[in-house]
This record gives sequence, structure tokens and C-alpha cells, in this order.
Amino acid sequence: MPKIPRVILLIETSRAFGRDLLTGIAKYSKLHGPWSFYREPRGLKSAIPHIENWEADGIIMRNSPISKNLLNLKIPTIAVLHYQKKTSPIPTVQTNSKNIANLAAQHLLNRGFQNFAYCGFKDLDWSVEREKHFSEIIEEANFIVHKYSLPKSSKYKTWQSEQKRLAEWLHKLPKPIAIMACNDDRGQNVLEACKLSELRVPEEVAVIGVDNDTLICDLCDPPLTSIALNTVEAGYKAAELMDRIMNGEKMKGQLIEVSATHVVKRQSTDILAINDPNIVQALSYIKENAKEKISVDDVVRVTQLSRRSLETKFKRFLGRSIMDEVRKFRVELISKMLIETDMSISEIASSFNFTEIEHISRYFRQEKSMSMTEFRKQLKRC
Repeated sequence: MPKIPRVILLIETSRAFGRDLLTGIAKYSKLHGPWSFYREPRGLKSAIPHIENWEADGIIMRNSPISKNLLNLKIPTIAVLHYQKKTSPIPTVQTNSKNIANLAAQHLLNRGFQNFAYCGFKDLDWSVEREKHFSEIIEEANFIVHKYSLPKSSKYKTWQSEQKRLAEWLHKLPKPIAIMACNDDRGQNVLEACKLSELRVPEEVAVIGVDNDTLICDLCDPPLTSIALNTVEAGYKAAELMDRIMNGEKMKGQLIEVSATHVVKRQSTDILAINDPNIVQALSYIKENAKEKISVDDVVRVTQLSRRSLETKFKRFLGRSIMDEVRKFRVELISKMLIETDMSISEIASSFNFTEIEHISRYFRQEKSMSMTEFRKQLKRC
């Protein structure tokens, strides 16, 4: 009887990121295993003696103070990191901060905001990295980013003390403002501080988080918009790599990337920060009729402007033409259906009044640079 591989999993289950990684690992084991798993419920520091006695074949773990001790065991290891400055021979699972920041920035820019802020943690490299990329993207659009910085004083280590300071910072920011939080936990912190400052969300402060931890996002009031990540797929790929290493492939710093897939829109950013009534009317018409074959003239007719004037305003407020906005919104809706439903491509095409699949496929590829099938395969949970 073949030996069943023993794999140690030192990954937290308190957050969606860890749970989704474990879901992907379990998926691989069911399809290509079975594997025998060991988890340490008492915490990482108490794990070493048990690991030594268990005669494990591999470890997939979060980076921690005990990492060096684990590496001394000379067991095939994959480290799950948010961010790593130095190269390492140890294979790693890392999040793509630039990709995440770009999706957050574009979502907020598309809402029409002109004031932006970032709220994270100065002592966590991955948060600093997301802040850096978010700021670069916003500054390229000729806006500035206000950054929240928590003093090192011990008196701010309690949430009660920090919440008051965060609320004061929010109160002083220009309004309306759009804020990227480094993750969903921080997004919840911002929304709670908004209540303390009596700031309306999303009318005065719009907030977007990262991880799409549905429990945290739905606990927020209003519910938190968040960036979804392909964490389940990354977990699957990590298990696939571990299988190869346990079967002889050398550890040589292989990288598995966790990247942003799409924005899960909720009430915390459900607003257009644009005061021009003609633009608002035009965008409302596009939203309400996205499944129809909308022409530029159709959009112009619901406003009080000429086609040339409306095109000029679209370029000024949104940075794109009327037809670009129509295509963008329709493709966003198609993408949502590909991710959240099991409708076939032909059924989706019919619902958008495309006469042939080839037509909707070309339309989608023009915006996303990939086919609808590739998009669904890449973004649906494995």
C-alpha cells in the first residue's frame, strides 16, 4: 500500500485568507491524495515538539518567529507571506500588492472621487507596500493620498484610544473622500471610527477593504466593499507544488502569487462623487439599460447637452468616452454573471441581446484582453 504523505498546516483559520488557502489545499488532496494533515490548534510556539515526533513529509506555514526552527527540521517547506523583501530558497505564497492596489484605486477613481486616503499599519511591510502602490496610482491621476499614521506611543495600543485618534483624522479629511484600507479588518476599523465622528458612509467617506472576508464585510454597517483574491486557487497551487517537492523537485524559491480578481461592491462605496447632473443622469441611464444595445445618441438624449459637450464632460470627469463607459459597464455586468452564476456563455449572450456568441466574445475580449471562458476559469473558485 502506498505511503500516505503527512503534511503539516500551520495556517490560521480566523480569517478568510487562511481558510481559503486551506480550502484549496484540501481540494488538491481530495483530487490527488489522499494526504494526512496535522494542524496545531494550540498555537505555533507549541508546535515544534509535536512536529518533530510526527515525521512529516512537508510543511505549509505562515511566516512566524518559529520559522527558523522549522527550517532546521529539513522538511520540504512552503511559506505563506504577504510580502518578502529578500529572495529565499524556500518556496513562498505571496500577495501581489500592486495588483491589489490598482484594482482598489481604479474602483474609487471610477466613482468620481477627487480626495483619497489610505489606512493601514506602518509596522507591516505588506501594508506599507499596498500604500506605496495605491499612492503611486492615485498620484498618476493627479490627486494626492492622505495617509493615516498611528503614533508608536503605547497609549494608542488599545482600540478605544486608537479609535478616537482615527475618528479625529477622518474628521479633518476633505470631503467627500475615498479610503483604501489595507485589509477588511482595517476597513471595519475605519467604518466604526466614522460612526464616532458622525460621518455618513458612503456620502462623505467611501471605504474599500481587501480579502473579501464575507463575515467581516457583512458585520460592517454599512457592508464593506472589498477586493476579492484568488486565495483558493493559490492554496491549490501550493499543494500541487508541495506534492512535486515531496517527490523530488528541489526547493529553489518557487513563487505562487495571490492576486486580486475583482471588486465585490457593497454599500460602503455605492455612490458617485460627481456633482454634474448631466453626468449623473447619463450614468444612471447606462446602468439601468446595460443589457440593451445602447448607442451614444441614446445616452445623449437623456441629458440637456449636445453630444460634443457630453463627450467633453465624460473625458473630464471619468477619463473616457461615452461608448467606453457603456462597454466598461456592460463588461462588468457580464463578468459578475460569469463569476456568480452557472449560466452558459450562450445564455449570458442572450440576456444581453447579442445575436451570436462570437459577438459577445469579441466585445468581452476587447475590454478584458481574454476570453469569457478564460476569465471564468481564472476567477471562479477552484
